[in-house]
Amino acid sequence: MMLRSLTLAAAVVAMPGAASAADITGLWATGSEGGRVEIYRCGAALCGKVVDAARLRGNPDLRDVRNSDAKLRQRRIKGLVVLRGFTGGPTEWKGGPVYDPESGDGASRGYLKLLGGGKLELKGCVAFICRSKVWTRIG
Repeated sequence: MMLRSLTLAAAVVAMPGAASAADITGLWATGSEGGRVEIYRCGAALCGKVVDAARLRGNPDLRDVRNSDAKLRQRRIKGLVVLRGFTGGPTEWKGGPVYDPESGDGASRGYLKLLGGGKLELKGCVAFICRSKVWTRIG
């Protein structure tokens, strides 16, 4: 009986997609301005950086001109880290800060929630006011 349980457990672990179903690393469409963000491991946490957007295709050297902090407006948008320090799982993570280069708005804390159908909800909060977006997995 013990051997049968171990064999069954090993089969479940070895099933394709079983461990990766809640893995949010990869490429996500942000749903606006043709944005693409890559979520990747950064140490023990998850981070996300801008890899593509419609405006970047027209100007690959586009800068963070919408940032409310004038000292940060010379940063390049391509490669800009917009999610930092997210931990948790397997379907919900929290961390921060989060940053939206489209609006120049940032939040000190954020939440990620894996939804069905290859969707990821991103929520950024300042005090008690939160704003959410749903991203779609593309890779």
